[in-house]
Amino acid sequence: MIIITGICFVLVRMLPPVELPLGDPHTQIIEARREAQGYNKPYIVQFGIFLKNVLTKWDWGVSDKLYLGQDVAEIFASKLPATMIVNLYSIIFSIPIGIAFGIFAALKKNTWIDHTISTLTMVCISVPSFVYAFIIQYFFSYKLSLFPFLMKSGTDYFSWSMFHSMIPVILSLAMPVIAGFTRTTRAELTEVLTSEFMLLARTKGLTKAQATVRHALKNCMVVILPSIFGEFIGILDGSLIIEKLFGVPGVGSLYINSIDGRDYPMFMMLTVFYTTIGLAASIVVDISYGFIDPRIRMGSKK
Repeated sequence: MIIITGICFVLVRMLPPVELPLGDPHTQIIEARREAQGYNKPYIVQFGIFLKNVLTKWDWGVSDKLYLGQDVAEIFASKLPATMIVNLYSIIFSIPIGIAFGIFAALKKNTWIDHTISTLTMVCISVPSFVYAFIIQYFFSYKLSLFPFLMKSGTDYFSWSMFHSMIPVILSLAMPVIAGFTRTTRAELTEVLTSEFMLLARTKGLTKAQATVRHALKNCMVVILPSIFGEFIGILDGSLIIEKLFGVPGVGSLYINSIDGRDYPMFMMLTVFYTTIGLAASIVVDISYGFIDPRIRMGSKK
């Protein structure tokens, strides 16, 4: 995390600072902050000052451009709930559907149903999510007028009007997740169904459905559950482009705006945030394997 943060810090500081508006009362404050953060010193010194302020005082600085003179951490905290809610809805919607499609395709292996689901899965994985956003906006928002083009403003995240405006965003975010879980579940379940212990279970009198539910799905969960944990950790991650397209007032669109506006403090806080979320998701997925299947922990002791 420190290496990634350091690289991003140097690259963004190589860009010329944004010009401050003349006569604005916040200009003097920002200029004083820049002086204190060593903007005229070598990059390694600036990075040291940045780390010291964050680790000792939790001071991420004030916005240079987007929210002139306002505390970066407070702005970030106000934007985070919108991203979390949208991603939570998309995960709750996509995980059961993806797993169900994967199970259905595995049980119908090498039939037209399996081929159709597998083809659609590869298409959904290959196509970027913002393409789905354009398609959903065109058909559901423009042609059919079922949903608004942009997410409703406000903080009433659990109201029906807010949820109704979120549906296009949720569908756009859910498509790749559904496809990913479909592919993973189908691949794992197909392999397990052809294992020797499944043949043994059938010879002992279990029906195909009983053997699948009691044994096959249980073994598949060793791979599927860590993916679910990773998705829930990544719930804070959001989608930079999707949030921008649908006007979601979350951290994704804030990140893009901070790059466009060369807002150094805002960009650095969001960079550390996204890096931490990505690394945390990877660690949780790796550790969860041992808790889900004790044999993995036992094998590591040999």
